[in-house]
Amino acid sequence: MGGTHVTHGAIRKARAGFVLLSVALLLLLVGPLTGDAQAATRCAGRKVDTLTFSTGSVHVYRSGGFLCAMTYAKHPGTTRSMSVSIQARGSRAVVKSGRAKKSMGPVRTLAGSRKVWIKGSVGGGKVSEGWIRYPR
Repeated sequence: MGGTHVTHGAIRKARAGFVLLSVALLLLLVGPLTGDAQAATRCAGRKVDTLTFSTGSVHVYRSGGFLCAMTYAKHPGTTRSMSVSIQARGSRAVVKSGRAKKSMGPVRTLAGSRKVWIKGSVGGGKVSEGWIRYPR
């Protein structure tokens, strides 16, 4: 018969290898299933400003023409309402809000050389700074 003979064991091993490779690729793309989800979502770039207020602060980062902002609670641990927003002049605001213990964000926008308006809140405290050009 001269054809290639493949055993069922070899097919099973190939399938198992394919499944293992697929799972590894998925974990690489999605990230680990455990840990703090917010730890994986931070702003990239150089920190250019910190806007402080009574219950927290908003940290602003710049990377190329992009600005990114995150709100941090002054006293983390208690779940409370938080928000952060950034708006480049002539564009819509990018907003993230919800309930969190430590931080909210990131929000990111292409600012280029345009001025931006940045807002943040933690519980009853808030900050609203605008129109600011970065770097200051």
